[in-house]
Amino acid sequence: MMTNRRAESLAVQLVTVVLLHALSALTANAAEHGLDQATSDALDSAIGGEHRSAANRARDKYRHPKQTLAFFGFRSDMTVVEIWPGSGWYTEILAPALKNNGTLYAAQYSVNPPRAYQRRYFGEFLSKAGSAPTVYGDVIITALDFPDELEIAPRGTADLVVTFRNAHNWVARGYGEGSGRLSFEAMFDALRPGGVLGIVDHRWPDADNEDPASANGYISEKRLIAHAEQAGFEFAGRSDLNRNPRDTHDHPEGVWTLPPTLALGDDDRDKYLAVGESDRLTIKFIKPTD
Repeated sequence: MMTNRRAESLAVQLVTVVLLHALSALTANAAEHGLDQATSDALDSAIGGEHRSAANRARDKYRHPKQTLAFFGFRSDMTVVEIWPGSGWYTEILAPALKNNGTLYAAQYSVNPPRAYQRRYFGEFLSKAGSAPTVYGDVIITALDFPDELEIAPRGTADLVVTFRNAHNWVARGYGEGSGRLSFEAMFDALRPGGVLGIVDHRWPDADNEDPASANGYISEKRLIAHAEQAGFEFAGRSDLNRNPRDTHDHPEGVWTLPPTLALGDDDRDKYLAVGESDRLTIKFIKPTD
């Protein structure tokens, strides 16, 4: 018959094995995404946080926030600038993930933006920040507006600048003279040497036939690379994380035909819900060190 001491020893060994397996799984999960454990844990906590709405959580399957930030080289101790965060979908993740050890700048529209959607999103962003100070209280709000408000963070201090589904606007009509050039110059200036710029946007597949004004909301990778390189960036890589092969790129109301906007309302709603959110490019650049 097994003695109590031996039974206790076996129980301790069993618990130790279980804990080691759990720790190994956690470490493997972090390594799989190229993240250190602290950053992986910070992102998991932020993505699963109760401050996020059910509607925003539902978009994770299209936007792949943890994998996307990992591709950009995100760490929870970085100084990060989010450009034009809108109502703050990504800010919900970045702010708590950076709260303890990093810094987040939210470079919003100007205080008096020209577009109705900008006013609406900026208002939603400020309401969100005010309603949850424990989450957003450390976020530093700046502005990117053309041609005068270009200091999105102190020059040469950011480790990472990210922008999600905004760059197509900077080549469109009505956003200010030279906005395409000035936006990339502002991001370049904010980054330290060796810092990274990460961009996600609605992908137009063929640069030879894209709309020069991006009125349909799409932009080609080739065009974005040209703007970035003109500002001094070096191309550092691409990912297919946010690609959607079901997107045919030819919708009656452009990219806004698709969810989450569903610009046609109930017309063909099920069809566009089946497509899902847009086909998106995911690319990154580095600011040279010399």
